[in-house]
Order: sequence, then structure tokens, then C-alpha cells
Amino acid sequence: MPAAQTASHARTLRAALALSIALVLGLAAWSVLGFETLLRQGRTVYLELAPVDPRSLMQGDYMALSYQLEREIATPQELQSSQPDWPTPPRYAYLSLDGQQRATAVHSLGMQPTPPAGTIALRLRPGEMSHIPRLGPNAFFFQEGTAKQYDFARWGEMRVDAQGRALLVGLRDEQLRLLGENRL
Repeated sequence: MPAAQTASHARTLRAALALSIALVLGLAAWSVLGFETLLRQGRTVYLELAPVDPRSLMQGDYMALSYQLEREIATPQELQSSQPDWPTPPRYAYLSLDGQQRATAVHSLGMQPTPPAGTIALRLRPGEMSHIPRLGPNAFFFQEGTAKQYDFARWGEMRVDAQGRALLVGLRDEQLRLLGENRL
């Protein structure tokens, strides 16, 4: 191969590599921007927690999470099936909220992010170890040695956007006081 072709080929490869790196960084920045927007503009909703074992030796200090209202969202088929139906079209739980933005009941389930009047839509997530859909993440990680601060966790604080996407931002006690450190 002549030297001119080799140099041209090398320039083309460098340009393709630079474009690929720029594309990956651009997608990462877009994702971060989406989460930052959700944190700033999302509606605060509190989901009551169900007790679960709070520690993992392999992953460090964290609290495994389950939510009281998850018991209301599984269909009879999901409860009895041994195989998950995921992936399925997006499903939403429409939650009733009290005056303190605490989710008090599952009003209904549906396929659209637009909730019925007086409710908020929360997009369901596939269960990792089971086929029962989840309302939120199944773990909250915290700094090693601070587990005692979370002993009284009763509520998971979420930010929810208009499309029903939710982001867990903290844990709260019975009176909705923030537990632990929060960087928001």
C-alpha cells in the first residue's frame, strides 16, 4: 500500500474514533441532563417502605427496598407465573396522594403516562429477581458506617416527571424527616 493511502487511512480511522468518542460522551451528557432535570423539576412523592434486610457483604452498606403498595400492583397471572412477561409495553401505576404527597393507594393500573384526575402516574419497572413489577429501585446505597442513620426509614422519597419516570433521592422517617446526608 502506498504511503499516501496509509496516511489517508490512518486519518480516516482517527476521525472515526474521535467521532465515536464524541457520540458516546454526548449520549452520556444527555442522560445526565435528563436525570438532573428530573431532580430539579420532578414532583416529590413518598412511597411507604416495607421492611427488608439492610446489608450486603459483597456490595457494602445499603438498604434493600420494597414498597408497601407493590403488593397491590401484581396481576394474578404475575403472582402465579414462573416466567416474567417482561419486556412488555410500559405499564403505569396511578397512585393516590395525601396532602403530604405520600402515596396512599394504587388507584388503578394502565398503559398511558397520563394519570386519571387526582392521581400521579409512576412507570413500573421489571422485577430483577422476580416477575412482579416494581414501583422503584430495590436498593438505597449509603456511605459505609452510616447504617444506623437509616434504621428508622419509613418512606422513600422519589422525584417523578410527567412521563412517570421516578428517581429515588432519599429516605425519610415516619414524620418525613430526611435521614442521612443528601446532596440535593
